[in-house]
Amino acid sequence: MKIQNIAYSMIVIALVIAVLVIGQSIILPFIISVLVWFIVKKMRNLLDKNVFIRKYIPSWIKTGLAAAVIFIGIVFVGRILTSNIESLAASYPDYSSNIESISQRINEFFKNNLNEQLSEFIRTIDFSSHSKTLFNSLFNSLFNSISELLGSTVMILFYVTFLFVEESLFQNKIKLIFTENEKYDNVSSILKKVDKSMSSYISLKSLVNLLSASLSYFIMLAVGIDSPLFWAFLIFVFNFIPAIGPIIGTIFPALFALIQFGEFAPFAIILFGVGITVVTVGSLVEPKLMGNTLNISPLVAILSLAVWGSIWGIIGMLLSVPITVAMIIVFSQFPKTRTIAILLSEKGRV
Repeated sequence: MKIQNIAYSMIVIALVIAVLVIGQSIILPFIISVLVWFIVKKMRNLLDKNVFIRKYIPSWIKTGLAAAVIFIGIVFVGRILTSNIESLAASYPDYSSNIESISQRINEFFKNNLNEQLSEFIRTIDFSSHSKTLFNSLFNSLFNSISELLGSTVMILFYVTFLFVEESLFQNKIKLIFTENEKYDNVSSILKKVDKSMSSYISLKSLVNLLSASLSYFIMLAVGIDSPLFWAFLIFVFNFIPAIGPIIGTIFPALFALIQFGEFAPFAIILFGVGITVVTVGSLVEPKLMGNTLNISPLVAILSLAVWGSIWGIIGMLLSVPITVAMIIVFSQFPKTRTIAILLSEKGRV
């Protein structure tokens, strides 16, 4: 019987993964819209802390204003990123002359002919290249993900709109489904926990990442790196990815500075300046702001990063932590899955 249950479980998991991969174009925009919905609700709750706004401004106006701010911000950032990427791609040939200078200095230091190896490595950063190298693949994946999200803006807008329409009706549907008070209270408690955890994680993590990206922007601006806003955005995005994200977000602009200037000083300033900034904000500011918002094991965070990254690429990596946190909250409410929630949690308290 146990073997049969295991076989059924494996089949269900395989089917779920197949659906996630095949239905990526539909599922991903919906998940993004749910996250936007959480952010809008958080902004609406912040507005409600003002007594005048809470009493005299209708809820639909507050929702509309919050949603408009978010979508205008998304479009504005998208246009700036597109402009920066085009600028970097156009100016890349100007940096190629620095490759030989860098390689000669390395040759002198290590007394070894590294010109060909270094040239080949740096060429992988060419934005117009279709090389299959890991370095270029990461950039291509990120750019493609940004393009897909911007292309799905209209779909996401429709999803968010109907989520808010459904929000007012959803509570009544839950009451009709779970007629017993105890079951209804249990389901309502689960939904409130998911809502609170997701809203807190998204808003606070975004605030922390914005602080890291802003400080890093001024460091890169002082160094004089091209398109510092683009690299700051990259730091903001990659900081959502646990463990390896901040490292990748720091290394990319540092390597680009090495190519742009042909000097090791700007490379070192950005590498250590941005690195220290990200680590300081992540280790000092983030724990104080977020506290116990996330109850997820570091090992599980890395594993979920690998799993969702393999299914949905860069976007899957960004969504890995919110999805896992939601799974822990839901699994903890049912006896059969509570064990899984305990294993996924940080300290076993669910």
